[in-house]
Amino acid sequence: MTPSAWAAGLDFLAAALHIAIIIGGPAWYRFFGAGERMARWAEQGRPGPALLTAGIALALAGFGLYTLSLDGRFEALPWRREVVWAITGVYAVRAVAVMGLAPWMATMRTPFMLGSSLICGLYALVHWWALRATVQL
Repeated sequence: MTPSAWAAGLDFLAAALHIAIIIGGPAWYRFFGAGERMARWAEQGRPGPALLTAGIALALAGFGLYTLSLDGRFEALPWRREVVWAITGVYAVRAVAVMGLAPWMATMRTPFMLGSSLICGLYALVHWWALRATVQL
């Protein structure tokens, strides 16, 4: 498997997890750290949690498509390398920002925020690896 396929696989995995959270309902929102307010809104049948989570899933799936395009798949996608650099930056900023703010903000020290920041850091590294590998193609 190519580095781009690994990175895209992580994107698609995250997208699928977000869809599973919608299906799993309030208990899944709680388990994955979305917050009590989101869980309560899901219990009340409000559309907000599902729409927000679906939007995140759609963005992550788009990340996966763009990352796969580094290997020459989906050649019609514009600015492939630039977009994947931006995706890598989004993951890196998400990881670093939370870790940087954690000493001063209690909301950044929750297990969800710290754990998801480590995951985002890993995703950033794998996407960077994919970008580095395409330089040699």
